[in-house]
Amino acid sequence: MTVITHARRKSNLAKMIDSAGGVSVGVALAAARANIEKKRAEAMEIVEAQVTALEAVPVPATPGEAPSRLEQAYHTATGVIDAAGPFELRDICQAAAGLCDLIDAAPAGGKFDWRIVTVHAQSLRLLLTLPPEAIEARVRVLDSLRQVVNRKTAQTG
Repeated sequence: MTVITHARRKSNLAKMIDSAGGVSVGVALAAARANIEKKRAEAMEIVEAQVTALEAVPVPATPGEAPSRLEQAYHTATGVIDAAGPFELRDICQAAAGLCDLIDAAPAGGKFDWRIVTVHAQSLRLLLTLPPEAIEARVRVLDSLRQVVNRKTAQTG
């Protein structure tokens, strides 16, 4: 029996993968941060528009309108999270996520206390107007919203 062997050629892709090159992780992260910072102003305009839209969601006039209005408020709150999330605006995201949690916990076909939407919209507006260094005020706003979420989810759960 004869065994024929031949020298395997290394592919160009394998050579590229095995060779050093590219940029370091630190340089890549710094470049990514710089690129995303260029979008901050645009994202803040979107957050502002979403908060304004949340403030404008009308109170349901009939029980039949409630599901569509809640869905509208939910989508607006997720729009806030989508725009604010990449910029590490955790307090704004947390406030909007609390509203989403409350809407998720709402009983199907049941009555929903619409003041919750109003309070969250006003709190988001306040968080947008507070200066970044107003950490204590931001914490108080989030703590108050957390109490609302805990109280209302305990009632529905």
